[in-house]
Amino acid sequence: MSLIELNGIERTFQLGDSQVHALRQINLDIAPGEYVAVMGPSGSGKSTLLNLLGLLDRPDAGKYLLEGRDATTLTAGDQAKIRSERIGFVFQSFHLVPRLTAAENIALPLMLSGMLPAERKKRVTAALHDFGLEDRAHHRPDQLSGGQRQRVAIARATVMHPAMILADEPTGNLDRATGEEVMELLEALNATGVTLIVVTHDQLLGARAARRLTMLDGEIVGDERKKTDARA
Repeated sequence: MSLIELNGIERTFQLGDSQVHALRQINLDIAPGEYVAVMGPSGSGKSTLLNLLGLLDRPDAGKYLLEGRDATTLTAGDQAKIRSERIGFVFQSFHLVPRLTAAENIALPLMLSGMLPAERKKRVTAALHDFGLEDRAHHRPDQLSGGQRQRVAIARATVMHPAMILADEPTGNLDRATGEEVMELLEALNATGVTLIVVTHDQLLGARAARRLTMLDGEIVGDERKKTDARA
């Protein structure tokens, strides 16, 4: 079964007197555990597609099946529950809560889900260890480097053990070396079976993915997969 199945997805925005077709007749299947890069120029529909996959937006037409369930007919409450439990988000600007420590930011989705304090503490402790943040647990975002902030964001995105991670330009605010570290973290999560979908302008970053979608004017105009060595 596909993790994601999009059939005839359309999304249009009204800007003044004109309509902008952000997504046009999108048909897409993504299997569990895939590593997909979504490429294309600004305004091609990449972020609109990511927002739709993350249930942050609804299509105007078409159907979105997530783990076999029609996500287009869900209530706002049901969508929020799925976002909390099955989808992890990683953004270019981190989106951490400034007044919370690293540990508290990581714990936030667990608190919102109603997880008991003992299990919450166990998961946060494990996440701090896994992402090399144990000595930064009590630091606020303004006391962390860009790379540390993104590691906190990834830890927060994955602490609920989601089925997929949606990353929007995850290395955009980082230098090349730090961005490499962040991508290695995301790819290590993908290697455990988590589906990874990355929106990026960076050709080198996009080339790392096993599958690359190219978007232009709201359409998917390319869908390439890395060739595997038949001798392997």
